[in-house]
Amino acid sequence: MIRATCLVLLLTLASTTALAADKGDAAAGKTKAYTCSGCHGIEGWKNPYPNYHVPRIGGQNYEYLVNALTEYRKGERSHPTMRAQAESMSDQDIRDIATFLAGITP
Repeated sequence: MIRATCLVLLLTLASTTALAADKGDAAAGKTKAYTCSGCHGIEGWKNPYPNYHVPRIGGQNYEYLVNALTEYRKGERSHPTMRAQAESMSDQDIRDIATFLAGITP
């Protein structure tokens, strides 16, 4: 019983550490996310397309952002502008941008 408990504890700690290590660099993400602000209105900037719904991404969930950008990059989500933006992003770029955006208080 003690071995099983120790194993569960060890696996939990290992998975938590792995998730934390996957997060990106918020400072690098801020630099990389400059193109996002034009449409998404980050940090108080206004949306230049008032008649076109563009979601606010500042404060969005980290995992959601990583998944969305990865899916746009792979062509699994259909939006020409987002596909064009995400195509050149590396996995590290995506993690950095997601870390920065998730840390913004809406």
